[in-house]
Amino acid sequence: MSELLFSSASSKDEVFQKVFEFLDSEGFSIVSQDRERPWGGFFVIDEKQIRKFHDSFFPDVPFTEEQYSQKLSPKFLLVAPGARLSWQYHFRRAEIWKLLFGEAGIVRSMTDEMGVEHDMVQNETVKLSQGERHRLVGKTNWGVVAEIWMHTEPSHPSDESDIVRLQDDYSRK
Repeated sequence: MSELLFSSASSKDEVFQKVFEFLDSEGFSIVSQDRERPWGGFFVIDEKQIRKFHDSFFPDVPFTEEQYSQKLSPKFLLVAPGARLSWQYHFRRAEIWKLLFGEAGIVRSMTDEMGVEHDMVQNETVKLSQGERHRLVGKTNWGVVAEIWMHTEPSHPSDESDIVRLQDDYSRK
């Protein structure tokens, strides 16, 4: 996997373009993207490519054949320098994250009380439990994080409405 280099001076458009080109060069089909998030944005990868996504970015996480057939919402999250996603948790999913490029921090806790922020380590898998409070934090440079949702009720998969925001820098609910 080639390295994507960004600086704190890289514009959002430059970062999104580089990540788009990387995903395209790796053969991933992007089904949607959101560049309008105040913290950065994301790319959603075609669910039909979940095995390729898993093998490329999460080979250390064992999956069953049944899991490969479930909706896992493969994504690339792009977090801007100094930006933070909301302090949140989910009722119907756990999540798996891996920092692939750049820098990012993570805050996590099993209670509503925010814990200490820790630097994420490139290529180290982070497993977030269902109900675990968490926040992705931008550091001095852009961060690019691969993400898979692990639905606790595969017949009723989680979606964006399954976000309980406890605190948000952008006044979202």
